[in-house]
Amino acid sequence: MTDLQRKYADLIVRIGVNLQPGQPLVIGFGRRQVYPEHIEFARKLVAAAYDAGASFVQVDWGDEWWQRETVARGDLSLLRERAKWQLAWVEKLAKLGAAYIAIPASDPNLYNGVPADRVETAERAIRETFRAFDNERTSDIHRWTLASAPTTAWADAVHGELPKTERLNALWQDILKAARATGDDPIADWENHIQNLQRRAQWLNGLRIRTLRYRAPGTDLAIELAEGHYFAAAGHPDRKGVRFVANIPTEEVYTAPKKTGVHGTVTSTMPLNHNGSLIEGIRLRFERGRIVEYSAEKGQDALQGIIEADEGSHYLGEVALVPIDSPIAEMNQIFYNTLFDENASCHLAIGRAYPLVAGGHDLAANEWEGRGLNDSLMHVDFMIGSADLDIDAELFDGSTVPVFRKGRWANGAV
Repeated sequence: MTDLQRKYADLIVRIGVNLQPGQPLVIGFGRRQVYPEHIEFARKLVAAAYDAGASFVQVDWGDEWWQRETVARGDLSLLRERAKWQLAWVEKLAKLGAAYIAIPASDPNLYNGVPADRVETAERAIRETFRAFDNERTSDIHRWTLASAPTTAWADAVHGELPKTERLNALWQDILKAARATGDDPIADWENHIQNLQRRAQWLNGLRIRTLRYRAPGTDLAIELAEGHYFAAAGHPDRKGVRFVANIPTEEVYTAPKKTGVHGTVTSTMPLNHNGSLIEGIRLRFERGRIVEYSAEKGQDALQGIIEADEGSHYLGEVALVPIDSPIAEMNQIFYNTLFDENASCHLAIGRAYPLVAGGHDLAANEWEGRGLNDSLMHVDFMIGSADLDIDAELFDGSTVPVFRKGRWANGAV
């Protein structure tokens, strides 16, 4: 297992952020700090980074127990001040051209019993503080990667059927398999995987799609895509032309919906763990792009906190396609962690778009609306894929092309 973890760390550094000689690296940033249970793996990342020629590696340590207790009982105005202090160092390294790695691994039940308004206030403080930096990061000014490692609380949620002594190791095995890190040459395996994902994106881009139509039990949804949109996949370049992979694992191709072009109803098919709160059975209804009705079978307060965060969180920002025969989906395992669950299922994101339109990365914030792009403090993915999901593409020439049938790519087209 230790050898596989070393390969995994090397994969994150060399394929994920594609660290260049002389470049600084930050491990953990914003609300995604490195937990005590990740010390050994963080050390492997540090070693892999210096082996790749890093000039300096910063590890931003945190603790979930402290985080929960502070959100539940602490002075949240001081939490905001702490975030400003963290941001100053992150921005200093950004000016030196740093790359960024985060290890998201939240306890799915972290905030059970904590008032939802305090959780939302704490999250807003951090999101607002890091908003400008996050906008730069998701606009590919900085290279970044999300890649995870297990914690005891997370392993208990995922593998509660196993004896306690076996759960952590079982989750490690799941993560390494999902991340394609178990082969003889994971880096070569990833090069091939990136090519396959980009081929799918190229096929979709060649269709010139106006609208995607989703049909499944509880879902009847039309999503008009932003004008000049394009589908993206893993392995796109930063502003300097250096390729990186933002999520390990990743099985998706994705694009930007038109902010005001979403109509109908959609129902989630998997639980969503959002910042330590579990949300299940999400149902949303859209009119002219805006969420006008929403409900959840579990976690209604947490869902409300997402949607009511600002005006932009009433709209969608991402459309992502993932077949049910992806390797992660075939594991038939709910991870309660969006990094993994979104790569087992087609999904949508509430909130901020990625600017995936022609010239989008050069748009000023006040130009997004005119290009159909949504802006928000939030970007929250929720899963809608299933073996019953059909998706059709209505093209600009008036024809219709099947994209998904029964949760899989249609007609073996890609």
